[in-house]
Amino acid sequence: MTYQDRSAARLRLTTALDSLAAVFAGMTAHPDEHNCECHWGSAEEVAQLKVADTELDLDLLNRTWPAPDWSDHASVLRRILPQFARVLVEGSTDPYRGPDDAGRSFARGQWQQWPTGQAEAVRDFLHAWWEATLTDPAPAVPASEVLIMITEASGTLTPWLATWERLTGRPADAHLAATVTEWEYDLLGDELPWYTWEDEEAKRVELTTWLVRAAPARLRAHGVAEALLHRIRLLGLTGDDRWEDPHWPGHRY
Repeated sequence: MTYQDRSAARLRLTTALDSLAAVFAGMTAHPDEHNCECHWGSAEEVAQLKVADTELDLDLLNRTWPAPDWSDHASVLRRILPQFARVLVEGSTDPYRGPDDAGRSFARGQWQQWPTGQAEAVRDFLHAWWEATLTDPAPAVPASEVLIMITEASGTLTPWLATWERLTGRPADAHLAATVTEWEYDLLGDELPWYTWEDEEAKRVELTTWLVRAAPARLRAHGVAEALLHRIRLLGLTGDDRWEDPHWPGHRY
């Protein structure tokens, strides 16, 4: 992967963030929106969500996007989306909230049902962030976390794995090695490595099948340890064939 590829991906992300700012300019929460003062924040803070195009302090932003009980979550999400997207890319979201939480905030807003221009702006951002991550040797947010977030936001793994298969080279392969290393324990126990709202088994099968098919040659060329390659191979086995394989790593579940 060349420096030009990385520069192009970064430019696409910058353009996507600028597009979010333009498309969602003037958006506010619903005039009747409210939330619990005991568990979320003050009436004065809710009032800030009803004023367009003003920056929220980071604490308020990080309390707003994960809140599950807005009466009109879509309007709240549209209000905060340009700033929220930048904070996601910077890795400045609430450290106690995982990337699955961030993705589900998008999903609760049902952004894919928004008007075409709005939905396209969100989709472009998700794709641009993923490509910029895979082409960056040291992204602010690890590729594994970005993949979780965009999968939960979109409800599917398919386009993101297709992009990872298309983008080859050292940064993308290094991210693949790190992700497999992080996730192999859960996957060998037939568990998806994150909490998902729906289709957990289908997502696990799709991810595992893709890794067994697409990862070994890339990671072998990347120079990973044979032990990791064996663990990917074991993902393609089931039952006793997996547990009794001489390269079973001894995981206990």
